[in-house]
Amino acid sequence: MEYKITSRSEVETMRIAENLESEKFSNMVICLDGELGSGKTVFVKGFASALGITEVITSPTFNLVKEYLNGEMPLYHMDVYRLEDNENETGLADYFTKDGVTIIEWSSLIKKELPKERLEIKFVIVDENTRVLLFKPIGKEYEDICSAIL
Repeated sequence: MEYKITSRSEVETMRIAENLESEKFSNMVICLDGELGSGKTVFVKGFASALGITEVITSPTFNLVKEYLNGEMPLYHMDVYRLEDNENETGLADYFTKDGVTIIEWSSLIKKELPKERLEIKFVIVDENTRVLLFKPIGKEYEDICSAIL
């Protein structure tokens, strides 16, 4: 099943992420895809804020991974945009079992490395402020979360 939510501002996108954070669990993997500027990093900011992370959240485009360890639980924020057309294993899958939450921007670029169970969220730009977020839970735990909060 797929779920659809419309966000009409960055604040709304952050609130959606905060609601999802309330259902977090260890080794949760959230996969974000969408065009540049569609709200992926804004979503991560909302999730991180709800975790109690006080550091400034920016996209880790040149580092691949930023680790935020000062919240309720570790957050591993990945941006794999620069790995386009990379057929080699990246080692990023090691993060999926580090007892934190992993959020991956541009996750479709490393589809072969993603865990079987995960939450995929596609961001679709409607206009300057409006985004449609399409949630696709893969696995029972993610289905339960989506049906509870969406």
